[in-house]
Parts: sequence; C-alpha cells; structure tokens
Amino acid sequence: MRVGIVAESFLPNINGVTNSVLRVLEHLKAHGHEALVVAPGARDHKEEIPDYLGFPIVRVPTVKIPMVDSLPIGVPTLAVREALAEFNPDIVHLASPFVLGGAGAVAARQLRIPAVALYQTDVAGFATKYHAPGLGTVIWDWTRTLHNMTQMTLAPSSLAIAELKDHGIKNVRHWGRGVDSVLFHPEKRSAELRRQWDPTGRKKIVGFVGRLAAEKGVARLKVLDQRSDMQLVIVGAGPDRQILEAQLPGAIFTGGLRGEELARAYASLDLFVHTGEFETFCQAIQEAQASGVPTIGPRAGGPVDLIQDGYNGQLLEVSTFEKDLPAAAEWLLHDTRHRELSLNARASVENKTWGALGDQLLGYYDEVLEGASRVPLTYFGQIPELPTWAARALGARQAA
Repeated sequence: MRVGIVAESFLPNINGVTNSVLRVLEHLKAHGHEALVVAPGARDHKEEIPDYLGFPIVRVPTVKIPMVDSLPIGVPTLAVREALAEFNPDIVHLASPFVLGGAGAVAARQLRIPAVALYQTDVAGFATKYHAPGLGTVIWDWTRTLHNMTQMTLAPSSLAIAELKDHGIKNVRHWGRGVDSVLFHPEKRSAELRRQWDPTGRKKIVGFVGRLAAEKGVARLKVLDQRSDMQLVIVGAGPDRQILEAQLPGAIFTGGLRGEELARAYASLDLFVHTGEFETFCQAIQEAQASGVPTIGPRAGGPVDLIQDGYNGQLLEVSTFEKDLPAAAEWLLHDTRHRELSLNARASVENKTWGALGDQLLGYYDEVLEGASRVPLTYFGQIPELPTWAARALGARQAA
C-alpha cells in the first residue's frame, strides 16, 4: 500500500501530532508499505531532515500566526497537490488537518484519491483560550467542510466523536493512541533525579509534561506552588515559559525532554496533573500512567476516557479545577492508597500498544479503499463549497 501523509506538524517540531505520525510511519515500514510525508518546514533555525525511515519528506513554507505561535502553520502551496500526484498514493492520511491539511483534502478529492482525516486538535477550543471566541463557529464550519471532503474521520476519544457528530461530520470512527510501555516504565524512577528536585527528600513530586502554551492551562497549578509538602516540576517548552516561571516561582522548569530523559522524569513523579481542557486525547496522561504515576485531569475531552476516578486518578470539573485540585492531590498522594493507585495506573495502559493501533489503522485504510473500489464514479462527488475565508486562502496559496 502507498500512503500519502499530509501532516499539519512534523519533525523537528515535537507534539502529539508529530508523535502519532512517527508511530504510523514506523508501522508502515515494519509491514512493508510505502509512504510520503508532506509537512511544514522547520522554524527557529531548526535543522530539517530529508526523510524518516527512508520515507521522503516534502516541505512547504511555514508561517507564524499571531497569538498561536506554539503551533507550526504550513503554507498550502501547489507543492501539496504536485507531491501527491507524483507519488500517486492509494490513500491520503491527513494528520490533524486544518490549513495544510485543507489543501491535502482538496488535492485528494481533485486527484480522486480516498482520504482519511485524523481529528487531533481542538482548534475551536484554542480560539477561545486565545481570546477569539467569535471564531469558533467559523472554525467548525471549516472543520466540517474539510472532514466531509474525506471518506472517513478518525477521532481519539468518545467526547471528540460526539462533538464531531454534533457538528455534522460524517462517518466518524474511533482511533485512540498507543503508548510505549517499555520506554515509559515505573522502573525508570530515579532517586538521584528526585534528590535534585527535592534535596530534603520530604516533598511529594507533582508534575506536568506538555507544551507551555495558553491552551494547556498550566497556570492552574499555582494552587500547588510553594506548598511545603509538594514540589512542582514542569517539563516542556513553549511560548509561555517565561510567563509561567513568574507565575510559578517555586516550580522547577526542566525544558523539553525526550526519550530516556523524559521517561525518567515521568517515573520520578508521585503525581501527574494535566491542566488543559482542550485535549482531544492527551498522550501525556497515558505516558504518565505507563510510568506508574496516578493522574489528575479535567472532566473534558480525551482525559475522560483515560482516567477512572479513584482507580488510577481523578477527574475534576473544569469550572472548579483550581479549587478542587489541592484536595484531589492530597487524596491521591496519601500513603495508604498511593501504591495501589500507581499499580492501577500502569495496568490501565498495558494493552494499549502502538502495534495494535497500527493494525487497526490499516484496517480503516482497507475499509475506505474497499468502499472506493465499489463505487468509483460516485464515491468522491464534487468538492464541497468552501467557506469564503478558506477558499480565498487556499486559492491565493495555490496560485502563488
């Protein structure tokens, strides 16, 4: 099978979209399939890689968007259609499509290539967090148009599926995320690292891992900062780091970590807290759970499917998150129950392998391809009318 992947974000930018694309490429390689990646170029003078596992990467220019600098935005040029036409894939995989993915969806429809769209980013929710709530309706109009140009949409959580259906998006199926339970493991816990974080050895270590940007809501951890019985550790990079360092003066900021360093950091926590309510999945929660760390998250989006109250963590209402957080943390960290919660956290993810998720994705590809072969003349239909702003943006870029 030949798979053309149009990714809204990719290496060297590290985030949930990039990580899932990497796992998909690894699965395709392991099973003898061919792939092409169309992705944004690097920013901030980072070095671009020409391929991944031998799969070529076609880059498009990247622009910065005011207030949303934490998200790389690829310019939808003619290169998208040209790359797909030359590669001639059996199926197009749109990873978190919005801008670049919009061009991918249009190109796939023009080329009569079946497409699958993976919903991974709550852009409408981000607009609210970035003080642009009026954009929500416009964003959902575009999201509906874009996803309904494809033959199947895959969403990572029950709440995301329900929201997509409520907004008129058709043929939505569930595709979660796997976790590397060998890399992320309780045995990676480091007494040395814990001593660096807390030389007294008396504090509980409470951590957050993720992009330091407004939509993640990291400032909500302020209610735990500078407590005598807890030490906050913030792992990640992003545009809000300086602001957060001022808001959380007692916290330790490690910067971005990867691989074994990240695994060691996770496992050395006593409690993981995810603070943002706009996660369509939240891979960081799974990685913490694989590391044997109980988790707290908002009762919204992906965390609802990952956290079971009182078993492996607690879900808190978004409206009262900060008020309820201290008591929830104290309950989960209590010595009489923490050991059992840690074991339950690990058990929660032991069967969630990327291999199984990769096989499921290939099954969805086959289902779409089978449908396309049954009705080749009518399967795709006409390209739906695009919202005015999207048509102008794509048209201008395509003509550039």
